[in-house]
Amino acid sequence: MSFEFRRQSIPEVVLIRAKQFNDDRGYFMELHRRSAFESLGLELNFVQYNCSRSKRGVLRGLHYQLRPYEQGKLVTVIGNGRIFDVAVDIRAGSPTFGRWAGAELRGGLMLWVPPGFAHGFLALEDDIHVLYGVTGAEYRREAERGIAWNDPGIGIAWPGEHPIVSSKDAALPPLKNAEVNFVYAREGGLKA
Repeated sequence: MSFEFRRQSIPEVVLIRAKQFNDDRGYFMELHRRSAFESLGLELNFVQYNCSRSKRGVLRGLHYQLRPYEQGKLVTVIGNGRIFDVAVDIRAGSPTFGRWAGAELRGGLMLWVPPGFAHGFLALEDDIHVLYGVTGAEYRREAERGIAWNDPGIGIAWPGEHPIVSSKDAALPPLKNAEVNFVYAREGGLKA
């Protein structure tokens, strides 16, 4: 199989390792194959692809869109470099509400961040290119919301000190004051 799937401490968040095929020319790797992902219950219908470039120490997030414009994100690093990627459960009634799961991503590793989760990442090296496929809805400015990256109620263990944060992200509220409208659904698996 071209992929290994590993559920994280929050089971809906999945770390995915793509098999890389190397030779003297370089490498080849699949980032997504519908049948492989569906075998885990991940039916990803991408509506948008985003790419960002960041220097070391840049922290982006924690972002999400309100219902009915919620998004799932399949996040990976393109080329060399590493990020620390985080998903925070913001679904009311969820047994993991307010908890986070995170992983260090580099080429070949991806993190599935489901709808109903806030997302953010920290660039651990210079010139990091992050690509993420988005499911659900396309970006809508009026639906965009966020949570403070350093919310003590969540307690994310970001590596390093003094990240570079945009003024917009620095002004985001803690989860207890954030506008969220997601509700935990006991059925339905991991469909996006």
